[in-house]
Amino acid sequence: MKNPPFNYHRPATVDEALALLATYGDEAKVLAGGQSLLPIMALRLGRPEHVVDIGTIADLKQTNTADGVTFGAMVRHAEAEKSPEVARHAPLVAAALPHVGHRAIRNRGTVVGSIAHADPAAELPAVCLAAGATMTIASSRGTREVQADDFFEGYFSTAIEPHELLTQVHFPRWSETAGGSVVEISRRHGDYAMVGLACVADVQNGAIARAALSFFGVSSKPVRVTEAEEALVGKPPTEEAFAEAAAIVGRVLEPGGDIHATTQYRRHIAQVLTSRGLTEATSRIGELT
Repeated sequence: MKNPPFNYHRPATVDEALALLATYGDEAKVLAGGQSLLPIMALRLGRPEHVVDIGTIADLKQTNTADGVTFGAMVRHAEAEKSPEVARHAPLVAAALPHVGHRAIRNRGTVVGSIAHADPAAELPAVCLAAGATMTIASSRGTREVQADDFFEGYFSTAIEPHELLTQVHFPRWSETAGGSVVEISRRHGDYAMVGLACVADVQNGAIARAALSFFGVSSKPVRVTEAEEALVGKPPTEEAFAEAAAIVGRVLEPGGDIHATTQYRRHIAQVLTSRGLTEATSRIGELT
């Protein structure tokens, strides 16, 4: 299927891209990897009059690991997936990347593009929420930073305004006492998850000091179950503690139902993944130190 007609722009700098977005506003869409935008256009689910291709902007192709990991908007999934620095400094991102689509998609798609797209069934938005990522959003008027808690607003909806560009996403330095995991259930590998979980467990002096349980595929945006996280704090990382947290998830989480899975089945999967994810996360503590 062919894309509808549009005006194509290929800025050489971030400032040029921002100027185009300021001019065309909600009539423009940003093209990075194109793995979401182009199918949407081909299916006529979106018909932007202007496409702003940021693929040649060198400043957006950098990954900085000076203090955690900062991904520029044009860092591709495959680049991040094979980076030992990403695995060391942002292990939750590294754990998520093999689940993102299929290899061909990861070769073209970008980390920041997936986050900006904000598909509620995607892995990386949930990882942002669990890891406490910070988004840098730029416009011709300046830049602003938005925390992950405030960035995702609903189905394919974020804090990015039409005249703005998400230029980078920063993941804070990983704690040496923490472990992380990304687990999901899907029909086949590479498909969107029916339910998934990005999980963090920080264990200090034999007890859980901090936990993050960020679910995807259960709502219009990634969801943290804070009641279960709080129940884990102060307890040793045991099967009993994980089972208690899973039971709380089953009571609190309210996933929707559709042709792929009922509400009851998604709730059951979420409980199973809670125990599985916490077990996997705690087993990985100290792997990268």
